[in-house]
Amino acid sequence: MCEVAVLHDGYSNMNGDGYMIANCTCSVITGINNIIVDTMTPWDSKIIINSLKKRELDCEQIEYVISTHGHSDHIGNNNLFLKATHIVGWSISFKNKYFIHPFEKGEEYVINGSVKVLPTPGHTLSDVTVLVKTKDEGTIAITGDLFEKCEDISNETLWKDMSEDPAKQSNNRSMIANLADWIIPGHGPMFRVTNDMREMLKSQATNYNNNA
Repeated sequence: MCEVAVLHDGYSNMNGDGYMIANCTCSVITGINNIIVDTMTPWDSKIIINSLKKRELDCEQIEYVISTHGHSDHIGNNNLFLKATHIVGWSISFKNKYFIHPFEKGEEYVINGSVKVLPTPGHTLSDVTVLVKTKDEGTIAITGDLFEKCEDISNETLWKDMSEDPAKQSNNRSMIANLADWIIPGHGPMFRVTNDMREMLKSQATNYNNNA
């Protein structure tokens, strides 16, 4: 089994001057493999290095870097991890080698018996979610911007205006909520998934499908 730790809680807020203040949630998975998910902006390298050090890890010990999608606040420090395999959305690479995997057919990419990467398009058309089985907390989904924050379950405007395909995103939000006990969203703290949340997400997905 693996453990998941949040190195930095993401946030996103509109500024009154017409721009957004935002940074992503950054997480680390330890156990069978050392994996970092979403590496924030290029100005945040010290946050990541120091947070890993507190957990007795350094950048050379990270075996996989997963960016849930290719936006700048999720890939900014990928180059700290030069011994790792990199998964950026649906692209898997090590140095100049690119590995073909049929994410577009809905196929998951298995890293080990406790960690797998699922295609969850919507926010972008090549988004992924990392699903982690843990000993003490059940299944944790690290979703990137599939979920912006817990509040976007009851307030859809927090995510759908930034979505490339709201119908796909809504379906994948419901699917992931049914698989996970906890969600680490792209721009907020980790939250527990309740049955009420699952029912609300199922209803939202049904509405999108009926209106398609």
